[in-house]
Amino acid sequence: MPRSRYHIFSPDAPYFMTSTVNNWLPVFTRPETVQIVLDSWQYLQEKHNFRLYGYIILENHLHLIAQSPNLSKDMQRFKSYTARKIIDHLHEVKAERLLHLFALFKRRHKRESKYQVWEEGYHPQRIENETVMRQKLEYVHQNPVKRGYVEMAEHWRYSSAINYAGKPGLIEVVCQW
Repeated sequence: MPRSRYHIFSPDAPYFMTSTVNNWLPVFTRPETVQIVLDSWQYLQEKHNFRLYGYIILENHLHLIAQSPNLSKDMQRFKSYTARKIIDHLHEVKAERLLHLFALFKRRHKRESKYQVWEEGYHPQRIENETVMRQKLEYVHQNPVKRGYVEMAEHWRYSSAINYAGKPGLIEVVCQW
């Protein structure tokens, strides 16, 4: 990972993070690829004390607010696992164009694989207090509304907005903080 001014220093605090698909390619346009992300987060919740406070998955990037004892390692696990599973899925469905683009846009120094699904980094920003938490959740949940995809945040299927509206979402989210 390149050097960054963004670091995770406090395992006791939640962080706002963004992960972007390489070259902003639209990978999360089908339920199967979104499910890979949700499965990874659920695994981290079950095995690594990963606390997910909020999220949004759009076609080419995602935002999340999370906390864990080793968040840097968990984000590394998340990106590695999802990249492998997404590439496997693209092979299964013969999505040759996307596979070609992931190979084409792979950074030269990434020698361990043929493809690069994620941009490097995830820009963690510590959530200092309840006001910042509310601002970040509002930003996350309003993303598809601002883009004109839905009129109400809780109508976006791949978001924790529905959890905060008091209804069950696709994955467990910690709404009490």
